Amino acid sequence: MRYRTLGTAGPQVSVVGFGAMTLAPVYGGVDEGDAADTLLAALDAGVTFVDTADIYGMGSSEDLIGRMLEKRRDEFVLATKFGGNQDEQGILVPGMGRPEYVRRALDASLSRLRTDHVDLYYLHRLDPTTPIEETAGVLGELVEAGKIGGYGLSEVSARTLRRAHAVHPVTALQTEYSPLQRGPEAELVPACAELGVTFVAYSPLGRGLLGGQVRAAGDLEAGDWRRNNPRFQGGNLERNVSLADRLATLAAEQDVTTAQLVLAWLIDRGVLPIPGTRKAANARANAEAGDLALDASVFARLEEIVPPDAAAGAQGNEAYLANLDTA
Repeated sequence: MRYRTLGTAGPQVSVVGFGAMTLAPVYGGVDEGDAADTLLAALDAGVTFVDTADIYGMGSSEDLIGRMLEKRRDEFVLATKFGGNQDEQGILVPGMGRPEYVRRALDASLSRLRTDHVDLYYLHRLDPTTPIEETAGVLGELVEAGKIGGYGLSEVSARTLRRAHAVHPVTALQTEYSPLQRGPEAELVPACAELGVTFVAYSPLGRGLLGGQVRAAGDLEAGDWRRNNPRFQGGNLERNVSLADRLATLAAEQDVTTAQLVLAWLIDRGVLPIPGTRKAANARANAEAGDLALDASVFARLEEIVPPDAAAGAQGNEAYLANLDTA
């Protein structure tokens, strides 16, 4: 496993992280024993960056991490998020960027995680009712107080990133980025490089499309969030599976899995991917991507197979897209 600095002066983290949304029942049911085994497998394979959020399973992901890793807290860098709560219509609850909310949310997360600090604390979604400067200000105060090591932003525009960074330096920016989601390359990736902000890629395997787990709608459980995602519906799904199959052929030629190929591509681009999984074997295999050395020509072929905008369907439904900061 290789390692890199988080932000400009943060801790060293593994170049492959672990996205802990899969430890909560977002993609269908979760067996706690399997979830715990998967989390421990990732750490034992050299992963030192664990990413969760207070809304994953209404705190269940944080709670599991706290119970399983309390005695191993010094072995990994811990990130969590606040500010992603939605109402029944999928609209963000207003006021989650206000200082008083931020402080309450952090205290609640620390309690579930059984720790006195988190290394990285993200604003999960931009609060349209609170200026980003106000949220960045309180997050900066929490850094100075030692309750968080640094702060990050998730699914914000380059403009919002710059505004926040001017108040207090941003450590990391997280957004969806994969061969099927190339939009960040236009402005966000360059802005992060300019400011010294680590770009963290969630859903780097296309929410399972590039990991081989999903080939038909029937592969998704009844409670799976992806059933409402346009990329997993009808002809869109067929088109995207076809793209994944072509990448699988390229990966097989390199004697690696499709997931390992995609993760290595992201790492080569200076991005920190945080794949999630519910299987210990997948966690170990994903970690192996952190030590792969593939030729640049392989990555060029990947980009030929899946050029920008090749994916069929939007990255989320209308309600999901409405909560993203794209201005």
